[in-house]
Amino acid sequence: MIVRIISSAILGTESYLVDVEVDTSSGLPHFSTVGLPDVAVKESKDRIKSAIKNSGYRFPKNRVTVNLAPADIRKEGTSFDLPIATGILAAEDIIDRKKLHDYMIIGELSLDGRIKGVHGALSAALQTKKMGLKGIVVPRDNATEAAMVEAVDVIAVDYLHHVVEFFNDAKEIKPTTVDVSELFSESLLYNYDFSEVSGQDQAKRALVVAAAGGHNIIMVGPPGSGKTMLARRLLTILPDPVFEEAIETTKIFSVAGLLEKKEAIVAARPFRAPHHSISDAGLVGGGHNPRPGEISLAKVGMC
Repeated sequence: MIVRIISSAILGTESYLVDVEVDTSSGLPHFSTVGLPDVAVKESKDRIKSAIKNSGYRFPKNRVTVNLAPADIRKEGTSFDLPIATGILAAEDIIDRKKLHDYMIIGELSLDGRIKGVHGALSAALQTKKMGLKGIVVPRDNATEAAMVEAVDVIAVDYLHHVVEFFNDAKEIKPTTVDVSELFSESLLYNYDFSEVSGQDQAKRALVVAAAGGHNIIMVGPPGSGKTMLARRLLTILPDPVFEEAIETTKIFSVAGLLEKKEAIVAARPFRAPHHSISDAGLVGGGHNPRPGEISLAKVGMC
């Protein structure tokens, strides 16, 4: 029995579609995952087995093969735990398959069946909307973040059995909704302000000119003279970002794992202060599967 589950993975800061194909067939008990999985994905089989058993369901006693397509791109992270487990339960006729093709599914499983948050939920929700799907099933910790995308039903789940009950219509889970404008306004608040600077008249004048004209600026001085303090407060006299800019910044922070639990959006301009010994990859990003660097994390802000 072959079951297809819609999921996603992150490449850079963007999400792309991943088809999680699960096949159960006769043969000796064996669990294999193909499609260029990394170590975290390969190890998921032990988490999935324990989560299914500890949630009160039976794990197949025959051969289980999982394919992550497209198979030519390396898959990283733990967000495939939940879609793989859902596919196995659907192949065993524990989950009704009629609603599976309407939802994208992401999430990490713990051994007791609890569903943990993952990185890149906002990008996954944007991909869900782009594909025209009805909604996305996400961990509770990622629900507020994903709900920033309108016209997508965000189904927040805490345990594996909640997913089973939802797809079997045994449990009604209302989509998570947020007041986008209110969250955007709340996130625009800074903990410091340019008006707090006493003295430093020449430096403040240079910063005001740079902010007004959109110029670069370099500050030179001994440690403790106030360079970082001034730079951090320069953000508070810049125009507020528009919503689209905030969404782009939030995507980067979400992929990098820097978004706080249940934080919905990063609307305030970010300030990054990397150490002078930082590596090139840490500054500009990179890696086999590209990750954002400090420059990307400073989008619409300062580095």
